[in-house]
Amino acid sequence: MKALAFTDYDVIVIGGGPAGMAAALAASEKDPKLKIALIEREGQIGGILKQCIHDGFGLIRFKERLTGPEYAWRYKEMTEAKENIDIFLFTFLTKLKKENDLFCMEFTNPEYGIFELKAKSLVAAMGCRERTDRQVNIHGERPAGIFTAGQAQALINLHGFMPGKKCVILGSGDIGLIMARRLTLEGAHVEGVYEIKPTPSGLSRNIVQCLNDYGIPLHLSATVTEVEGRERVEAVKIAQVDKNMKPIAGTEKRIPCDTLILSVGLIPENDILSSLNVPIDGRTKGPIVDQFMHTEAAGLFSCGNALHVNDLVDYVSESGKIAGEAAGDFALNMRAGAEKLFPLKMSTKAKKLLPLNIVGKILYVVPQKIDTEAEGSIIFYFRAAEEMQNTGLSLKADGKTVFERKYEELKPPEMERFILPCEKLRGAEKLEIVLSESPQKGIETSSEKKEADNGN
Repeated sequence: MKALAFTDYDVIVIGGGPAGMAAALAASEKDPKLKIALIEREGQIGGILKQCIHDGFGLIRFKERLTGPEYAWRYKEMTEAKENIDIFLFTFLTKLKKENDLFCMEFTNPEYGIFELKAKSLVAAMGCRERTDRQVNIHGERPAGIFTAGQAQALINLHGFMPGKKCVILGSGDIGLIMARRLTLEGAHVEGVYEIKPTPSGLSRNIVQCLNDYGIPLHLSATVTEVEGRERVEAVKIAQVDKNMKPIAGTEKRIPCDTLILSVGLIPENDILSSLNVPIDGRTKGPIVDQFMHTEAAGLFSCGNALHVNDLVDYVSESGKIAGEAAGDFALNMRAGAEKLFPLKMSTKAKKLLPLNIVGKILYVVPQKIDTEAEGSIIFYFRAAEEMQNTGLSLKADGKTVFERKYEELKPPEMERFILPCEKLRGAEKLEIVLSESPQKGIETSSEKKEADNGN
Protein backbone atom coordinates (compact mmCIF):
# COMPACT_ATOMS: atom_id res chain seq x y z
CA MET A 1 0.00 0.00 0.00
CA LYS A 2 1.15 3.53 -0.75
CA ALA A 3 1.81 6.00 2.05
CA LEU A 4 -0.18 9.21 2.26
CA ALA A 5 1.79 12.37 1.63
CA PHE A 6 -0.68 14.57 3.51
CA THR A 7 -3.23 13.82 6.25
CA ASP A 8 -4.22 17.16 7.83
CA TYR A 9 -6.69 19.15 5.71
CA ASP A 10 -8.52 22.40 6.21
CA VAL A 11 -11.75 21.17 4.61
CA ILE A 12 -12.86 17.64 3.77
CA VAL A 13 -15.90 17.12 1.54
CA ILE A 14 -17.64 13.74 1.71
CA GLY A 15 -19.29 12.93 -1.62
CA GLY A 16 -18.16 13.79 -5.14
CA GLY A 17 -21.56 14.49 -6.67
CA PRO A 18 -22.77 17.92 -7.84
CA ALA A 19 -23.05 19.28 -4.28
CA GLY A 20 -19.66 17.92 -3.23
CA MET A 21 -17.86 19.21 -6.32
CA ALA A 22 -19.41 22.67 -5.88
CA ALA A 23 -18.48 22.69 -2.18
CA ALA A 24 -14.87 21.65 -2.79
CA LEU A 25 -14.53 24.21 -5.58
CA ALA A 26 -16.00 27.02 -3.46
CA ALA A 27 -13.81 26.18 -0.46
CA SER A 28 -10.68 26.09 -2.61
CA GLU A 29 -11.46 29.52 -4.04
CA LYS A 30 -11.73 31.14 -0.59
CA ASP A 31 -7.95 31.00 -0.25
CA PRO A 32 -5.36 29.12 -2.36
CA LYS A 33 -3.56 28.20 0.87
CA LEU A 34 -6.50 26.11 2.06
CA LYS A 35 -6.01 22.37 1.57
CA ILE A 36 -9.16 20.54 0.47
CA ALA A 37 -9.91 16.79 0.21
CA LEU A 38 -12.82 15.51 -1.89
CA ILE A 39 -13.87 11.96 -0.99
CA GLU A 40 -15.76 9.82 -3.53
CA ARG A 41 -16.72 6.15 -3.17
CA GLU A 42 -17.05 5.52 -6.92
CA GLY A 43 -14.37 5.44 -9.60
CA GLN A 44 -14.98 9.00 -10.77
CA ILE A 45 -16.63 12.12 -9.44
CA GLY A 46 -19.98 13.27 -10.77
CA GLY A 47 -22.46 11.36 -8.62
CA ILE A 48 -25.80 10.34 -10.08
CA LEU A 49 -25.33 12.74 -13.01
CA LYS A 50 -23.12 10.19 -14.77
CA GLN A 51 -26.15 8.03 -15.56
CA CYS A 52 -28.63 10.85 -16.27
CA ILE A 53 -28.14 11.08 -20.03
CA HIS A 54 -31.32 13.10 -20.64
CA ASP A 55 -31.01 16.86 -20.99
CA GLY A 56 -32.47 19.73 -18.97
CA PHE A 57 -29.59 20.26 -16.54
CA GLY A 58 -27.74 23.56 -16.10
CA LEU A 59 -30.39 26.00 -17.32
CA ILE A 60 -29.89 28.14 -14.21
CA ARG A 61 -26.22 27.51 -13.43
CA PHE A 62 -24.78 27.60 -16.97
CA LYS A 63 -27.72 29.11 -18.92
CA GLU A 64 -27.57 26.07 -21.21
CA ARG A 65 -29.52 22.84 -21.62
CA LEU A 66 -27.02 20.10 -20.73
CA THR A 67 -27.17 16.36 -20.18
CA GLY A 68 -26.20 15.01 -16.76
CA PRO A 69 -22.73 13.86 -17.88
CA GLU A 70 -22.10 17.25 -19.53
CA TYR A 71 -23.03 19.10 -16.34
CA ALA A 72 -20.84 16.79 -14.25
CA TRP A 73 -17.94 17.12 -16.70
CA ARG A 74 -17.93 20.91 -16.39
CA TYR A 75 -17.63 20.73 -12.61
CA LYS A 76 -15.14 17.87 -12.86
CA GLU A 77 -12.87 19.97 -15.09
CA MET A 78 -13.04 22.94 -12.72
CA THR A 79 -12.45 20.79 -9.63
CA GLU A 80 -9.52 18.82 -11.05
CA ALA A 81 -7.87 22.06 -12.20
CA LYS A 82 -7.52 23.27 -8.59
CA GLU A 83 -4.08 22.45 -7.18
CA ASN A 84 -5.30 22.69 -3.59
CA ILE A 85 -7.96 19.96 -4.01
CA ASP A 86 -6.95 16.30 -3.50
CA ILE A 87 -9.49 13.83 -4.91
CA PHE A 88 -9.77 10.36 -3.34
CA LEU A 89 -11.66 7.80 -5.47
CA PHE A 90 -13.01 4.36 -4.46
CA THR A 91 -12.83 5.70 -0.90
CA PHE A 92 -15.26 4.87 1.91
CA LEU A 93 -15.68 6.70 5.20
CA THR A 94 -15.84 4.08 7.96
CA LYS A 95 -15.44 6.11 11.17
CA LEU A 96 -16.09 9.71 12.14
CA LYS A 97 -15.46 11.51 15.40
CA LYS A 98 -14.43 14.92 16.69
CA GLU A 99 -11.38 15.46 18.89
CA ASN A 100 -9.80 18.74 19.96
CA ASP A 101 -12.03 20.72 17.57
CA LEU A 102 -10.87 18.61 14.61
CA PHE A 103 -12.84 16.06 12.60
CA CYS A 104 -10.99 12.74 12.70
CA MET A 105 -12.01 10.26 10.01
CA GLU A 106 -11.04 6.73 9.07
CA PHE A 107 -11.24 5.75 5.40
CA THR A 108 -10.52 2.72 3.29
CA ASN A 109 -9.60 2.45 -0.39
CA PRO A 110 -7.57 0.08 -2.62
CA GLU A 111 -4.61 2.46 -2.95
CA TYR A 112 -3.91 3.36 0.68
CA GLY A 113 -5.76 0.64 2.58
CA ILE A 114 -7.11 1.89 5.90
CA PHE A 115 -6.00 5.45 6.64
CA GLU A 116 -6.95 8.50 8.70
CA LEU A 117 -7.48 12.13 7.73
CA LYS A 118 -8.20 15.18 9.87
CA ALA A 119 -9.98 18.41 8.99
CA LYS A 120 -10.91 21.72 10.56
CA SER A 121 -14.29 21.71 8.82
CA LEU A 122 -16.35 19.00 7.16
CA VAL A 123 -18.94 19.21 4.38
CA ALA A 124 -21.49 16.37 4.23
CA ALA A 125 -22.57 15.95 0.60
CA MET A 126 -23.44 12.25 0.54
CA GLY A 127 -26.60 12.65 -1.51
CA CYS A 128 -29.59 10.38 -1.00
CA ARG A 129 -30.64 6.77 -1.50
CA GLU A 130 -33.76 5.17 -2.93
CA ARG A 131 -36.40 3.36 -0.91
CA THR A 132 -36.63 -0.36 -1.62
CA ASP A 133 -39.57 -2.76 -1.96
CA ARG A 134 -39.18 -3.87 1.66
CA GLN A 135 -39.46 -0.29 2.87
CA VAL A 136 -42.89 0.12 1.28
CA ASN A 137 -44.30 -3.22 2.50
CA ILE A 138 -44.74 -5.08 -0.77
CA HIS A 139 -45.57 -8.73 -0.07
CA GLY A 140 -44.48 -11.82 -1.95
CA GLU A 141 -41.28 -13.62 -2.83
CA ARG A 142 -38.04 -11.88 -3.75
CA PRO A 143 -37.63 -12.87 -7.40
CA ALA A 144 -35.32 -11.32 -9.96
CA GLY A 145 -36.82 -8.38 -11.80
CA ILE A 146 -37.39 -5.89 -8.97
CA PHE A 147 -35.30 -2.73 -9.37
CA THR A 148 -35.24 0.77 -8.03
CA ALA A 149 -35.53 3.37 -10.79
CA GLY A 150 -31.91 4.37 -10.25
CA GLN A 151 -30.73 0.78 -10.62
CA ALA A 152 -32.68 0.39 -13.86
CA GLN A 153 -31.27 3.69 -15.12
CA ALA A 154 -27.70 2.58 -14.41
CA LEU A 155 -28.24 -0.79 -16.11
CA ILE A 156 -29.46 0.83 -19.33
CA ASN A 157 -27.40 4.02 -19.52
CA LEU A 158 -24.08 2.86 -18.05
CA HIS A 159 -23.95 -0.88 -18.72
CA GLY A 160 -26.18 -1.39 -21.76
CA PHE A 161 -28.48 -4.00 -20.18
CA MET A 162 -32.27 -4.02 -20.35
CA PRO A 163 -33.84 -4.77 -16.94
CA GLY A 164 -36.92 -6.30 -18.57
CA LYS A 165 -39.39 -6.28 -21.44
CA LYS A 166 -42.76 -5.83 -19.75
CA CYS A 167 -42.58 -3.33 -16.90
CA VAL A 168 -44.76 -1.91 -14.16
CA ILE A 169 -43.56 1.24 -12.41
CA LEU A 170 -44.60 1.89 -8.81
CA GLY A 171 -44.39 5.53 -7.81
CA SER A 172 -44.47 8.68 -9.90
CA GLY A 173 -41.24 10.26 -8.71
CA ASP A 174 -39.17 12.03 -11.34
CA ILE A 175 -36.71 9.17 -11.82
CA GLY A 176 -39.59 6.74 -12.31
CA LEU A 177 -41.21 9.00 -14.89
CA ILE A 178 -37.94 9.45 -16.76
CA MET A 179 -37.37 5.69 -16.71
CA ALA A 180 -40.86 5.05 -18.08
CA ARG A 181 -39.85 7.06 -21.13
CA ARG A 182 -36.37 5.53 -21.31
CA LEU A 183 -37.68 1.96 -21.17
CA THR A 184 -40.21 2.75 -23.89
CA LEU A 185 -37.53 4.26 -26.13
CA GLU A 186 -35.41 1.12 -25.66
CA GLY A 187 -38.26 -1.16 -26.74
CA ALA A 188 -39.80 -2.29 -23.45
CA HIS A 189 -43.54 -2.09 -22.85
CA VAL A 190 -44.51 -0.07 -19.78
CA GLU A 191 -47.88 -1.32 -18.55
CA GLY A 192 -48.41 1.79 -16.44
CA VAL A 193 -47.21 3.99 -13.62
CA TYR A 194 -49.02 3.47 -10.31
CA GLU A 195 -49.02 6.15 -7.60
CA ILE A 196 -50.41 5.54 -4.11
CA LYS A 197 -51.20 9.22 -3.55
CA PRO A 198 -54.10 11.06 -5.24
CA THR A 199 -51.62 13.43 -6.93
CA PRO A 200 -48.39 12.74 -8.87
CA SER A 201 -45.06 12.90 -7.01
CA GLY A 202 -43.04 14.17 -9.97
CA LEU A 203 -42.74 17.50 -11.72
CA SER A 204 -45.61 18.46 -14.02
CA ARG A 205 -43.34 18.77 -17.04
CA ASN A 206 -42.11 15.20 -16.53
CA ILE A 207 -45.70 13.94 -16.43
CA VAL A 208 -46.27 15.55 -19.83
CA GLN A 209 -42.93 14.78 -21.48
CA CYS A 210 -42.40 11.26 -20.13
CA LEU A 211 -45.92 9.81 -19.84
CA ASN A 212 -48.45 11.78 -21.87
CA ASP A 213 -46.21 12.17 -24.91
CA TYR A 214 -45.63 8.39 -25.01
CA GLY A 215 -49.12 7.22 -24.16
CA ILE A 216 -48.07 5.68 -20.83
CA PRO A 217 -51.00 5.58 -18.38
CA LEU A 218 -50.73 7.08 -14.88
CA HIS A 219 -52.96 5.46 -12.24
CA LEU A 220 -53.46 7.51 -9.06
CA SER A 221 -54.56 6.18 -5.65
CA ALA A 222 -53.28 2.73 -6.60
CA THR A 223 -50.41 0.59 -5.36
CA VAL A 224 -48.71 -2.78 -5.73
CA THR A 225 -49.79 -5.12 -2.94
CA GLU A 226 -48.01 -8.32 -3.98
CA VAL A 227 -45.34 -9.63 -6.34
CA GLU A 228 -45.86 -13.02 -7.99
CA GLY A 229 -43.03 -15.23 -9.17
CA ARG A 230 -40.24 -17.22 -7.58
CA GLU A 231 -37.22 -17.09 -9.90
CA ARG A 232 -38.41 -14.07 -11.91
CA VAL A 233 -41.28 -11.62 -11.55
CA GLU A 234 -44.34 -13.03 -13.33
CA ALA A 235 -47.01 -10.53 -12.29
CA VAL A 236 -47.94 -7.93 -9.70
CA LYS A 237 -51.22 -7.36 -7.92
CA ILE A 238 -52.55 -3.80 -7.99
CA ALA A 239 -55.22 -2.40 -5.66
CA GLN A 240 -56.93 0.96 -5.26
CA VAL A 241 -56.33 2.71 -1.94
CA ASP A 242 -58.58 4.80 0.30
CA LYS A 243 -57.87 8.28 1.69
CA ASN A 244 -55.64 6.68 4.34
CA MET A 245 -53.64 4.94 1.59
CA LYS A 246 -54.88 1.51 2.64
CA PRO A 247 -55.76 -1.06 -0.07
CA ILE A 248 -59.49 -1.33 -0.71
CA ALA A 249 -60.77 -4.90 -0.55
CA GLY A 250 -62.16 -6.21 -3.82
CA THR A 251 -60.26 -3.77 -6.05
CA GLU A 252 -57.24 -5.98 -6.70
CA LYS A 253 -56.27 -6.91 -10.23
CA ARG A 254 -53.39 -8.94 -11.62
CA ILE A 255 -50.97 -7.31 -14.08
CA PRO A 256 -48.66 -9.77 -15.92
CA CYS A 257 -45.11 -8.38 -16.17
CA ASP A 258 -41.48 -9.45 -15.82
CA THR A 259 -40.15 -6.29 -14.16
CA LEU A 260 -41.20 -4.01 -11.30
CA ILE A 261 -39.50 -0.60 -11.16
CA LEU A 262 -39.71 1.30 -7.86
CA SER A 263 -39.76 5.09 -7.65
CA VAL A 264 -41.08 5.39 -4.13
CA GLY A 265 -39.04 8.14 -2.54
CA LEU A 266 -35.53 9.23 -1.65
CA ILE A 267 -33.86 9.35 1.76
CA PRO A 268 -30.96 11.71 2.54
CA GLU A 269 -27.79 9.77 3.43
CA ASN A 270 -26.79 10.91 6.92
CA ASP A 271 -26.23 7.70 8.88
CA ILE A 272 -22.49 8.32 9.25
CA LEU A 273 -23.21 11.60 11.08
CA SER A 274 -24.87 9.80 14.00
CA SER A 275 -21.57 9.71 15.90
CA LEU A 276 -21.61 13.52 16.02
CA ASN A 277 -25.17 13.66 17.46
CA VAL A 278 -26.28 16.11 14.79
CA PRO A 279 -29.96 17.13 15.16
CA ILE A 280 -31.99 15.91 12.16
CA ASP A 281 -35.10 17.64 10.85
CA GLY A 282 -37.96 15.13 10.79
CA ARG A 283 -39.46 16.92 7.79
CA THR A 284 -36.40 16.89 5.51
CA LYS A 285 -34.55 13.88 7.02
CA GLY A 286 -31.44 16.05 6.78
CA PRO A 287 -29.53 18.08 9.41
CA ILE A 288 -30.93 21.31 10.82
CA VAL A 289 -28.88 24.17 9.34
CA ASP A 290 -28.63 27.95 9.25
CA GLN A 291 -28.35 30.04 6.08
CA PHE A 292 -24.69 29.01 5.66
CA MET A 293 -25.62 25.31 5.68
CA HIS A 294 -23.92 25.12 9.09
CA THR A 295 -25.33 22.36 11.30
CA GLU A 296 -25.53 22.47 15.08
CA ALA A 297 -22.17 20.65 15.23
CA ALA A 298 -19.54 23.39 14.94
CA GLY A 299 -17.61 23.08 11.69
CA LEU A 300 -19.99 20.58 10.07
CA PHE A 301 -21.87 21.73 6.98
CA SER A 302 -24.53 19.91 4.95
CA CYS A 303 -25.65 20.48 1.36
CA GLY A 304 -27.34 19.00 -1.68
CA ASN A 305 -29.62 15.99 -1.37
CA ALA A 306 -28.03 15.02 1.95
CA LEU A 307 -29.66 18.16 3.35
CA HIS A 308 -33.02 17.86 1.58
CA VAL A 309 -34.11 16.27 -1.69
CA ASN A 310 -33.94 18.81 -4.51
CA ASP A 311 -35.71 19.00 -7.89
CA LEU A 312 -32.94 20.73 -9.83
CA VAL A 313 -29.22 19.98 -9.85
CA ASP A 314 -28.60 23.73 -10.21
CA TYR A 315 -29.90 24.24 -6.67
CA VAL A 316 -27.90 21.25 -5.43
CA SER A 317 -24.77 23.00 -6.69
CA GLU A 318 -25.98 26.28 -5.20
CA SER A 319 -26.25 24.83 -1.70
CA GLY A 320 -22.88 23.12 -2.19
CA LYS A 321 -21.29 26.46 -3.02
CA ILE A 322 -22.81 28.09 0.07
CA ALA A 323 -21.59 25.23 2.30
CA GLY A 324 -18.13 25.19 0.73
CA GLU A 325 -17.59 28.93 1.12
CA ALA A 326 -18.70 28.80 4.75
CA ALA A 327 -16.54 25.72 5.46
CA GLY A 328 -13.58 27.58 3.99
CA ASP A 329 -14.31 30.58 6.21
CA PHE A 330 -14.56 28.29 9.24
CA ALA A 331 -11.16 26.77 8.47
CA LEU A 332 -9.59 30.20 7.91
CA ASN A 333 -11.03 31.30 11.23
CA MET A 334 -9.44 28.35 13.03
CA ARG A 335 -6.12 29.15 11.38
CA ALA A 336 -6.37 32.76 12.57
CA GLY A 337 -7.50 31.78 16.05
CA ALA A 338 -10.21 34.44 16.10
CA GLU A 339 -13.39 34.09 18.12
CA LYS A 340 -15.78 35.01 15.34
CA LEU A 341 -15.81 33.98 11.73
CA PHE A 342 -15.16 36.38 8.91
CA PRO A 343 -16.42 37.79 6.62
CA LEU A 344 -19.76 35.99 7.04
CA LYS A 345 -19.84 36.45 10.84
CA MET A 346 -21.58 33.11 11.24
CA SER A 347 -21.45 31.13 14.47
CA THR A 348 -23.47 28.40 16.14
CA LYS A 349 -23.00 30.41 19.35
CA ALA A 350 -24.47 33.60 17.88
CA LYS A 351 -27.04 35.20 20.17
CA LYS A 352 -29.32 35.82 17.21
CA LEU A 353 -29.45 32.26 15.83
CA LEU A 354 -33.23 31.95 15.74
CA PRO A 355 -35.49 29.06 14.70
CA LEU A 356 -37.78 29.70 11.75
CA ASN A 357 -41.26 28.68 12.86
CA ILE A 358 -43.61 27.22 10.23
CA VAL A 359 -47.24 28.37 10.10
CA GLY A 360 -49.64 26.90 7.56
CA LYS A 361 -49.40 24.04 5.08
CA ILE A 362 -45.65 24.10 4.50
CA LEU A 363 -44.00 20.70 4.21
CA TYR A 364 -40.56 22.04 5.13
CA VAL A 365 -38.28 25.03 4.82
CA VAL A 366 -34.48 25.25 4.62
CA PRO A 367 -32.69 26.84 6.44
CA GLN A 368 -34.45 25.99 9.68
CA LYS A 369 -32.48 28.55 11.73
CA ILE A 370 -31.27 32.05 10.90
CA ASP A 371 -28.23 33.96 12.14
CA THR A 372 -29.85 37.40 12.13
CA GLU A 373 -26.54 39.18 12.81
CA ALA A 374 -24.90 37.80 9.66
CA GLU A 375 -24.22 39.72 6.46
CA GLY A 376 -25.46 39.10 2.93
CA SER A 377 -28.67 37.53 1.63
CA ILE A 378 -30.45 34.35 2.69
CA ILE A 379 -31.68 31.80 0.15
CA PHE A 380 -34.79 29.97 1.34
CA TYR A 381 -36.10 26.68 -0.10
CA PHE A 382 -39.55 25.35 0.75
CA ARG A 383 -42.30 22.97 -0.37
CA ALA A 384 -46.04 23.13 0.18
CA ALA A 385 -47.55 20.22 2.09
CA GLU A 386 -50.36 19.81 -0.45
CA GLU A 387 -51.55 21.22 -3.76
CA MET A 388 -52.77 24.79 -3.25
CA GLN A 389 -54.02 27.59 -5.50
CA ASN A 390 -53.83 31.36 -5.03
CA THR A 391 -51.72 31.29 -1.90
CA GLY A 392 -49.62 33.92 -0.19
CA LEU A 393 -46.27 33.34 1.49
CA SER A 394 -44.96 35.78 4.08
CA LEU A 395 -41.97 35.89 6.38
CA LYS A 396 -42.47 37.74 9.64
CA ALA A 397 -39.95 39.12 12.13
CA ASP A 398 -41.54 39.82 15.52
CA GLY A 399 -44.94 39.84 13.81
CA LYS A 400 -43.91 42.37 11.17
CA THR A 401 -44.03 41.18 7.56
CA VAL A 402 -40.62 41.60 5.89
CA PHE A 403 -41.31 39.51 2.78
CA GLU A 404 -44.43 38.61 0.79
CA ARG A 405 -45.09 36.67 -2.38
CA LYS A 406 -48.19 35.33 -4.10
CA TYR A 407 -48.25 31.92 -5.77
CA GLU A 408 -50.91 31.01 -8.28
CA GLU A 409 -50.22 27.32 -7.66
CA LEU A 410 -48.06 25.30 -5.30
CA LYS A 411 -47.39 21.56 -5.51
CA PRO A 412 -45.40 19.37 -3.08
CA PRO A 413 -43.17 17.91 -5.87
CA GLU A 414 -42.09 21.39 -6.98
CA MET A 415 -39.67 23.13 -4.63
CA GLU A 416 -39.86 26.92 -4.38
CA ARG A 417 -37.06 29.37 -3.66
CA PHE A 418 -36.78 33.01 -2.62
CA ILE A 419 -34.05 35.38 -1.44
CA LEU A 420 -34.15 37.86 1.45
CA PRO A 421 -31.47 40.33 2.64
CA CYS A 422 -30.41 39.34 6.15
CA GLU A 423 -30.53 42.96 7.30
CA LYS A 424 -34.34 42.78 7.22
CA LEU A 425 -34.18 40.32 10.13
CA ARG A 426 -31.64 42.23 12.18
CA GLY A 427 -32.55 42.46 15.85
CA ALA A 428 -35.56 40.13 15.60
CA GLU A 429 -36.51 37.85 18.48
CA LYS A 430 -39.04 35.63 16.68
CA LEU A 431 -39.24 34.47 13.06
CA GLU A 432 -42.22 32.92 11.26
CA ILE A 433 -42.81 31.74 7.71
CA VAL A 434 -46.53 31.71 6.93
CA LEU A 435 -48.42 30.17 4.01
CA SER A 436 -52.00 31.40 3.73
CA GLU A 437 -54.72 30.53 1.23
CA SER A 438 -56.04 34.07 0.72
CA PRO A 439 -53.14 36.39 -0.12
CA GLN A 440 -53.61 40.14 -0.08
CA LYS A 441 -53.93 41.98 -3.37
CA GLY A 442 -50.82 43.74 -4.58
CA ILE A 443 -48.33 41.13 -3.35
CA GLU A 444 -45.69 40.33 -5.96
CA THR A 445 -46.26 37.04 -7.76
CA SER A 446 -43.78 34.19 -8.07
CA SER A 447 -43.46 34.81 -11.82
CA GLU A 448 -42.43 38.44 -11.22
CA LYS A 449 -39.49 37.35 -9.08
CA LYS A 450 -38.61 34.03 -10.73
CA GLU A 451 -36.13 35.44 -13.23
CA ALA A 452 -34.35 37.56 -10.63
CA ASP A 453 -34.11 34.71 -8.12
CA ASN A 454 -32.80 32.25 -10.70
CA GLY A 455 -30.10 34.69 -11.65
CA ASN A 456 -28.62 34.83 -8.15
